[in-house]
Formats: sequence, structure tokens, C-alpha cells
Amino acid sequence: MAIIVQKYGGTSVGNVDRIKNVAAKIKSFWDKGDKVAVVVSARSGVTNELIARAKSVCQNPDDREMDMILATGEQETIALTAMALHAIGVPAVSRTGAQAGIVTNSLHSRARIAKLTGGDIVERLNEGKVVVVAGFQGISSENEITTLGRGGSDLTAIALAAAINADLCQIYTDVDGVYSADPRIVLNARKLQRICYEEMLELASSGSKVMQSRSVEFAQKYGVPFEVRSSFNDKPGTIVKALEKTMEDAVVAGVALDRTQTRVTVGDLPDTPEAFSAIFNALGEFAVSVDMIIKNVGKAGAANLTFSVNTDQVARAEKVINDVLKKIGSGTFRSSGEIAKVSIVGVGMTSHPGVAGTLFAALAKAGINSELITTSEIKISVGIEPAKADEAVRAIHAAFGLDAPAAK
Repeated sequence: MAIIVQKYGGTSVGNVDRIKNVAAKIKSFWDKGDKVAVVVSARSGVTNELIARAKSVCQNPDDREMDMILATGEQETIALTAMALHAIGVPAVSRTGAQAGIVTNSLHSRARIAKLTGGDIVERLNEGKVVVVAGFQGISSENEITTLGRGGSDLTAIALAAAINADLCQIYTDVDGVYSADPRIVLNARKLQRICYEEMLELASSGSKVMQSRSVEFAQKYGVPFEVRSSFNDKPGTIVKALEKTMEDAVVAGVALDRTQTRVTVGDLPDTPEAFSAIFNALGEFAVSVDMIIKNVGKAGAANLTFSVNTDQVARAEKVINDVLKKIGSGTFRSSGEIAKVSIVGVGMTSHPGVAGTLFAALAKAGINSELITTSEIKISVGIEPAKADEAVRAIHAAFGLDAPAAK
């Protein structure tokens, strides 16, 4: 008997038939005597539909009201999943994020978990019930419904596993594990049997859509190993856990692609640390993530900053930066087009020289120029022309020997 937390994404519960299939899968664990808590997302497409409906009423809807409407997507799914379990003889009860004791800060649309009590989940599990929890949502200390941002159901599942001391956390999705690259781009990408938190975090933050980066951070902080696997088959997935020495063999674990970046330039700035601090502190205060920063100083001594932000945050970044520039008394803001961010990730990079050389040689051979560059101990990211993104991923993947052997 084990305590298991399972998370099913929007595609896995996309329609009634798929919800019934999920219920059957849950029953197979419950039949063995396992205690099962399940976290579900809104059905595929529902969140986008709710956003579109809200914007048809108000072009710039209030974040609080958006949280109120978006939270209904997961609440529909928990009720349907519990009903599907009832229909096959499994006692089940649904719980919203608030009922599950997911307490967050007050930042609507991108709240962070402050405390997770688990509510009455353990008691209901001990009664032999399956508990179905709404992902993506919580409640603030002011008793306001909040949401955790896109991919927040992953975070709910990891946090719940930590709160109830689960023996196993399974993230069910529409892919059967973590791959060395997006299999839709690289047809011979390899499925990884295991990957460490550090690599998974860098892949997630670099554009891999398998896991939300905040959920990986939470798993690493609280030591929650988890498995990414498919809800459509019974094949083993990819285990994500703490780093082991045997996991350092590969120089590069994978290649990630993020198509949602826009290049921003702030020009004619005073070349002072106070000016840079004012800009980046303001962006951080308004939750605008910044990546791939380049600073140039012109002949007149004025500085130019070029960096990338998520495309859906450009309008917010422009407003924040223009407010700062007014206070500084100089400077200009310019959004100069979308870019694609291609990243290589691997803990082996720290002890293997020549990684950057291999990366840029692959890009040079493919005739692809890099516009922005950023690095960490286990990651190198380059900003390139979006039209050449797929070609770049394939070239880099092959250059590092990540292609799977051809089938015999």
C-alpha cells in the first residue's frame, strides 16, 4: 500500500471519454489498496476559451476577476472526474484548491504558494476515498481565489505530494516522458530514463513544455522525486530526482526551444548602476521575467540594454520601463521583434570543455547567427531568428550525439 499523488493534464482529461479512461487508471491503483490523491487541470482548450470570453466582455479584465473565472475550469474537471469514479464503484470526493488548504500570497494570476495544509485530504484517504483536487488554484489569506499561472497544476501536485508525505508522485501528460528535444522537431530524439532536478529546471525554464519550472523548483526544495509519464499508455516515464554521480555521464542532456521571447532595447540610459538597478528592480516588482541581457555603451557614454522578455509580457514591460525612464529623465524603449531561444542543458557541461565551441560550430555549419547569448553552469542559450529555430535544434541535437540510434 502506498500514498500516491497523480496529476492529469488538460489533454488527458480533454473530453468525457478521456476522463473515463483516467478514472479507470486511478481505479487500478485504488484496487491494489493504494491511497490515491489526484490533481487535475482544466480540460484542454477550456482555459483559452474562458480567457477569450472574458476579453470579449472587457479588453483588459481585472486580474482578480480573471482568477475567479479561470478557477472554474479545474472545478468542472474535479467534479466530472469524481463522478466518473463513482460510476465504476470508486468512492471519491472533489476538493477545490481552497478546500485542499493551498494558501497563497495575494498576487492574482501568478500567485505563489505560502502554505499548504492539505485540508482534510489525509482523513478522506484514510477512509478509503480517492480525493480529486483542482490544480492551478488556491486561496489567499484575504480569502480571495487566486491562480498559480500557466502550468500551475504541476505545482499543485508536487506541493500536495510534499504536504501529505506521498510515496510517489506521477505527472501524467500527453507525452511519455522527457525527451532530449521536442520529438515533433527532432524525430529521433531520445526519451530520458532519468534526469536530475537541475537539468529539468533548466529545460523547463528554457522552453520545454513538459513541466512548469516552479514545480521543479518546489520538488527540488522539498526533495520530491516524481515521474513524468503518459496517460495514454502504461510505458515507464522519466524519473526526475536528485543528482547522482552516474547521472553526470552525458555532457548535454537535452535541447530546449522557446518561441515566446521578444527582444527589447532600452537606449540612451545613463551608464550607472543606479539606472540599471531601477529598471530591473521595477521589472521584478511587476513579475516581468528577463533573460539574455546585453549591455553596450555608445561613444557619448550613454548605455543601451538589450534583453528578452516573454512575448505576452511586452506590454507590461513597456509600461514599467517607461515609468522608470520618466523618473530617470532620459532613455527610450523599443520592442524589436520576436526571437527564438534555443538552449542546451547538461550537468556534464561543468566538467567538459569545448561545449560552447561545439554549439557555435553547429550553428555556423547551418548558417545560423546568434543575436543574444546567456549562460549558466549547466546551460547555454542563444537567441536566433524564429524561422530558423527548428533547423537550429536539429543541428545542435546531432552535434552533441543526442540522436537515438536508427531502428534495426
